[in-house]
Amino acid sequence: TTVARYLGRERAERSFIEYATSRGIALRPDSEADLQLVRFAEHLLASSIGAASARLVLSLLLRRENMTGKNAMQLLDDASEALQYNRDLLQSALDQVRHGLSVFDKDMRLICWNRQFRMILGLPRELVRVGAPLDRILRAQAERGDFGPGDPEEQVADRLLRLAVTKETFQEQLPSDRILEVRTSPMPQGGIVTTFSDISERVAAASALARANENLERRVRERTAELLDLNAALETAKSKADEANQDKTRFLAAASHDVLQPLNAARLYSTSLMERPLDSASSNLVRNVDASLNAVEEIFSALIDMSRMDAGRLTVEIEPVSLAELFDNLAVDFAPAADEKGLDLRIMPTSLWVHSDRRLLRRVLQNFVSNAVKYTRSGRVLLGARRRGGSVAIEVFDTGPGIPEDKREFIFQEFQRLEGAGSTASGLGLGLSIVERICRILDHPIGLSSQAGRGSAFSIVAPMAEVRLPAAAAVLPRPQRGTLEGLNVLCIDNEPAILAGMDVLLTGWKCSVRTATSTTEALRVAGNGVPLDIILADFHLDLGTGLDAIRALRKAAAVPVPAIVITADHTPEVERLIRDCDAGLLRKPVKAAALRALITRSLQSHRAAAE
Repeated sequence: TTVARYLGRERAERSFIEYATSRGIALRPDSEADLQLVRFAEHLLASSIGAASARLVLSLLLRRENMTGKNAMQLLDDASEALQYNRDLLQSALDQVRHGLSVFDKDMRLICWNRQFRMILGLPRELVRVGAPLDRILRAQAERGDFGPGDPEEQVADRLLRLAVTKETFQEQLPSDRILEVRTSPMPQGGIVTTFSDISERVAAASALARANENLERRVRERTAELLDLNAALETAKSKADEANQDKTRFLAAASHDVLQPLNAARLYSTSLMERPLDSASSNLVRNVDASLNAVEEIFSALIDMSRMDAGRLTVEIEPVSLAELFDNLAVDFAPAADEKGLDLRIMPTSLWVHSDRRLLRRVLQNFVSNAVKYTRSGRVLLGARRRGGSVAIEVFDTGPGIPEDKREFIFQEFQRLEGAGSTASGLGLGLSIVERICRILDHPIGLSSQAGRGSAFSIVAPMAEVRLPAAAAVLPRPQRGTLEGLNVLCIDNEPAILAGMDVLLTGWKCSVRTATSTTEALRVAGNGVPLDIILADFHLDLGTGLDAIRALRKAAAVPVPAIVITADHTPEVERLIRDCDAGLLRKPVKAAALRALITRSLQSHRAAAE
């Protein structure tokens, strides 16, 4: 009766009779037959209301002996309503899913689907029903042209393979230009679950993005090509500019020697005239000529330095540098100028060494001391050094006019000079700009403190180095102004005008002067007279160098005759060669006071070494 409620009485009776006959079961009260019939009843009932509900209903019927047919029917009605509610709820949830969904059993027959499945695929209502074969649905689509041109049977077989066998994910483009993404998942009891997603918008967005990327890449390629062309043009322009700079540097390097030679001779003659007794008018003229030559020398030297830095030809050789030796050279250079102005030039003794480029550091300090002497009208100029942690601060103090605070950046610019007190000093305003460039190259910070009307203090900070020599040996004897009367001097230069100028200047100092234009002539001249006291030699001779002549003369005399090399070549290699030859260095054009001081110091050093 319970089974008949759901299957119908005729079907239920026929099913029970067929089952009992096939199993040889007599339809009579029997425990074993009853058990088999109950199991069969449960199976039949499960086909309608589900296995769980069928088992629940039969278990309640069998446990309650007093359960009437009416109660059993009521129980089944309640279970059926609950089951129907759950099925409706599940169907409603599936219909709300945005994707089309279908479930096929192990025989590939449709058992469940949602509304979007039929709408997305555009399937007719009569085709979408329980038990509809998958191949029939696919064939209807193929015949309609959903899969494009081709044999419908091959198209159906291909889709069946993808859906039921390989279960791969693929895309299908429909004639309406919609693109579907089809995904397949297997079920544990057999069968498959398929989902159909409309990805037309996503594909369109991806295509638009791809086109945008392609356009962007094309524009990037175009811009890259333009940049490459611009870089090539810039490289060509830079190469031409570098070549022009190199030509300029080569020209200045070549011209410097040729220009400094006559300038050196002119300075020698003007100095000789200044040291001779002249009337007031002539004396003023000579001083004006000497001042003009001095200005030309400073300007030319500054231009050469700037051209080297602009062309990147300024070589830097960092090494330990003795400040005592450097200070001593500065004293030789500037003591005469300070004495002439009545200034007290104080060089503080020091045993400190620093890591720097000897030549460039000397150039910086020369500018500091030169400016201090030039702009200080009275008082003193002080040069000293002191430790500052692991560094050394090298400072130059003066009692000059001072620098206003708003002008302190201004003075380090090219061709800038302060107006007012001290502005009558000659120059183009290149010295401090060169100092700023050199210190940037050396990584030596510049310091400046000043008070208007009370003086200035310039400083640079360099890393401290270990002392290479004992402090006593690091400090050379200070030059003392005195007479050079009776000194035997040999001058070697390939320029007759310079030799004549040196002869006039040294003769005015009451020296005994001999001249030569080559090493051979120097050996001949030196062998025909009194032993030499000092040798003054140009570095560049027509044959060989002045260092070759000095070595030959020392070898011939069998004694280390003091020597000074006078040159217009400012390269570090020349400076190193002169140092290795144990000779003094004086740059052209020669300043008479510096020459006199260096001769005096060289003689004092030679006598101290001999003792």
